[in-house]
Amino acid sequence: MSELFVIIQARMTSSRLPGKVLLPLGPQSVLETMLSRLAPLKQNIIVATTKDGSETPIIEVCEKRGVKYFRGSTEDVLRRYYEAAKFFGATERDIVVRLTSDCPFIDATLVQAAIHKFKTESYDMVSLGPHSGFPRGLDTCVFPFSLLKLTHQRAISQQDREHVTLGMAKFKSIQIYNISAYKDLSQYRITLDEPDDYTMLSTLFAFFDHKVNFTLEQLFNTLLTQPDITKINQHVEQKTH
Repeated sequence: MSELFVIIQARMTSSRLPGKVLLPLGPQSVLETMLSRLAPLKQNIIVATTKDGSETPIIEVCEKRGVKYFRGSTEDVLRRYYEAAKFFGATERDIVVRLTSDCPFIDATLVQAAIHKFKTESYDMVSLGPHSGFPRGLDTCVFPFSLLKLTHQRAISQQDREHVTLGMAKFKSIQIYNISAYKDLSQYRITLDEPDDYTMLSTLFAFFDHKVNFTLEQLFNTLLTQPDITKINQHVEQKTH
């Protein structure tokens, strides 16, 4: 049976909003909120952080919460993912889930649905991303460790090394299943890149009384019915890479 490695990339050196993953969000930090939302997957989580000296506060959060972590390259995120999975014993047929720490309201049921789809059907990758119709900030990508290993071995360009999944289809013909929201909510941002994103996320979380167990349906309904919240960061442009 395949092992599962849910790897969250997290660093303190974000260019647009330094230290964003540990900004307070209600009673705990952005990263801690994300970890709380992913509680059903806690045993499988690895926080893949850096080894540039800035990562100590992230390590402290992991140790406090009993979450595995790995220190790796700051810029070569592909290497960081590969080495993190390898360090914790990943083999060819094991499953890797890529998540990013700027998505504090990630939905565990969606992540689990993506994992189930990957396990039960013959796809090389199951993805929930920019063209899914979901709000930006629920991004999930599932693939085998063998594909991560191949990409790590062959990727040369800086872009492919910085962005884990970007080069995967360049080195192997792969079948990708893209999970769809079946409605277009892509104009909404619940990801954290800029100060106005932080204001919006803080306001949204306050609307939920800082309770982490709100459902996907509750989240979507709030985005659709609370324009005073969603307009806070509607002008922020997503980075292309």
